[in-house]
Amino acid sequence: MPHTAPEDRGGDMSPDAATEAFLTHRNLLFTVAYEMLGSAADAEDVLQETWLRWAGVDLDEVRDQRAYLVRIATRQALSRLRTLGRRKESYVGPWLPEPLLTTPDVAEDVELADSVSMAMLLVLETLQPTERAVFVLREVFDLDYDEIAEAVDKSPAAVRQIAHRARAHVAARRPRGIVSPAETRDALEAFQRAVETGDLQRLLDILAPDVVLLADGGGIKQAALAPVVGADMVASVLGRIRPTQSVQAAQVNGHPALVLRLDGEIDTVMAVRIEDGLITGLYAVRNPEKLARMERETALHR
Repeated sequence: MPHTAPEDRGGDMSPDAATEAFLTHRNLLFTVAYEMLGSAADAEDVLQETWLRWAGVDLDEVRDQRAYLVRIATRQALSRLRTLGRRKESYVGPWLPEPLLTTPDVAEDVELADSVSMAMLLVLETLQPTERAVFVLREVFDLDYDEIAEAVDKSPAAVRQIAHRARAHVAARRPRGIVSPAETRDALEAFQRAVETGDLQRLLDILAPDVVLLADGGGIKQAALAPVVGADMVASVLGRIRPTQSVQAAQVNGHPALVLRLDGEIDTVMAVRIEDGLITGLYAVRNPEKLARMERETALHR
């Protein structure tokens, strides 16, 4: 049995029952881990740890393979989430989730796309680790309270209380209102034209007065070390984008976003939050260590 999490296999290979079950639920497990961690690299590590534990399980004792695998992945993600919290305390500048170039079906699942958007992942960052796990498993994956209780080592009654608290916390902070794909596309196209031309007035026309720009350079790439607030300040920062960069639209975390390339290499991934036709949030990921998943599509699954 391999000591790494198996990838999808081609050809005529016939995987054993444990491998087959793992591969069946692999995208689901990755999605659970990514929503809890906001990091694809750490989610892949969770998959590896999940596989190592799953490979030693007696399948005859497992009633529900999906629930069992989710339980293992959740526990591994919770452990890693606590470690990540300590790591983020010393992070240089704003910390943003690792962007994913997502498959078209992610955008078609509105609830899934909403749950993995940059804006929502940042809201989830404000929850305590157990609250985040309970919220994700209940609100995104619709697990029952008994299943969640086993995953987080709490009683079902405690899980209900945690879920209620987390739901209220998220509701007070999540983006308000549903934005149609057409509205998002129109706003992003206008934003792209403004960035490409460097037209300051065009930028001001599409930015909300209280727009916030968060830039994650991780201490590796130049980026603002604090949030940039207000349309004038944000437009001034965006106006300094180098004219030699190419700007392309892409599906990032289930939503339209912009990918800026310099000399053919991805330099910045810019996701947006849109309300009432205006951009209220800009999330610019520049840390090269976070851009690896932008070269190939990632499948997410509920």
